[in-house]
Amino acid sequence: MSQTFALILAGGSGTRFWPLSRDAKPKQLLDLFGDTTLLNKTISRLEGLIPKENILILTNQLQLEAVREVAHELPAENIFAEPAKRDTAPAVALGVGLVAARDPQATMVILPADQLISDIENFHSVLSDAITTAQQSNSLVTIGIKPTWPCPSFGYVERGGVSPLAPSGLKNVPHEVTCFREKPAPELAAQFLEQGNFAWNAGMFIWSIATVIKELTTHNPELANFISELQNSDDINKTVAEKFDKLTPTSIDYALMEKATSVLNIEANFDWDDVGSWISVSKYLDSTESNNKTNSPLVEIDSSNNIVFTESKNTQVALLGVDDLIVVQTADSILVAHRDKADDIKKIVTKLPKELT
Repeated sequence: MSQTFALILAGGSGTRFWPLSRDAKPKQLLDLFGDTTLLNKTISRLEGLIPKENILILTNQLQLEAVREVAHELPAENIFAEPAKRDTAPAVALGVGLVAARDPQATMVILPADQLISDIENFHSVLSDAITTAQQSNSLVTIGIKPTWPCPSFGYVERGGVSPLAPSGLKNVPHEVTCFREKPAPELAAQFLEQGNFAWNAGMFIWSIATVIKELTTHNPELANFISELQNSDDINKTVAEKFDKLTPTSIDYALMEKATSVLNIEANFDWDDVGSWISVSKYLDSTESNNKTNSPLVEIDSSNNIVFTESKNTQVALLGVDDLIVVQTADSILVAHRDKADDIKKIVTKLPKELT
């Protein structure tokens, strides 16, 4: 009986969340919502779907200690650090190799560590149908998010008709993927939304080990060979250390998904937020009479549409005659930025002293 594994990709930098986010503690390791980290949430929502011993996490050396602390309920040997930054294709190939070494007949789910999903019941339903589809159709399966606005910072999946490869009895029916579209200009994103057959690419992939290795053998032999070396290695850590940093840096979309023989898409019917900036976080903070968003005590006079986030939630903040600001305070730093520049906060990080990044 083949097993199902999950690989959680948890190596991102999250520089848009400075000063709370740092190199060793990026977005997925932050408590942005007052209860637990995004990585904890990602692990927790797999409960009842994939056993903890089959959940693997891939991070980097700088974040390894913090990830082990957050994911303490997982076996220590299930948490791996990439020895070098090589983009998502080599990272996914590493995960495939680790799973293939344990069970070459397995099915595998790839998940980002930094997304917010609260509808666990429908999340399980969609993932279960995706796993069944991957097992029975010999296809690579993606999860798409129905767009709610013409976002230019997401990749898009163009969906065709219902796939003839779809197993019977599914609640969430897979569609054929016509093509993957890179992050579009706002005008093109608006066209995608109007057409109605596009989904946001959520970076969630499901496949059988046999199918993904077959596709990589055809479309990216370098990664297929790397997986084979891991699968047959007597010392996986040594093989990773010797081979990983020589792999070509590229995204999994470009290396595989855009070229694969059969790719299917299931549209999510659960809530989803990639929590991409302080603007996203503000939706989950307390709101004041003047539409300021805050996680701490706030006094406001002639001030509206501001976002205030303090590391110490008992810090008193006062706003006087200011609008549309992001104010974030930590023990050693304060950020004041205009809301319109939320995506550019990452540029600030390049100007900071190393000890503050």
